[in-house]
Amino acid sequence: MTMMGIDPAQLSDEDLLRELRQLHTTRTDAFLHGSDDALARHTSRTNQLESEYLRRYPEREVDPNRLREGARER
Repeated sequence: MTMMGIDPAQLSDEDLLRELRQLHTTRTDAFLHGSDDALARHTSRTNQLESEYLRRYPEREVDPNRLREGARER
């Protein structure tokens, strides 16, 4: 699959976060109502942007409640 949009490495931090938020907002519609091709492209772009975010922020803050131990405590 070819690259869609701007190379994530070229986006500013602000633009990267905006793009990620937009993709997460549109995910359900793409999943429920998009063609197979549209869903595959959405998934591919999401993976590209999320990978870039993780590359930039490998030590991102992780909410303890989002870990298995936190879930068990609830």
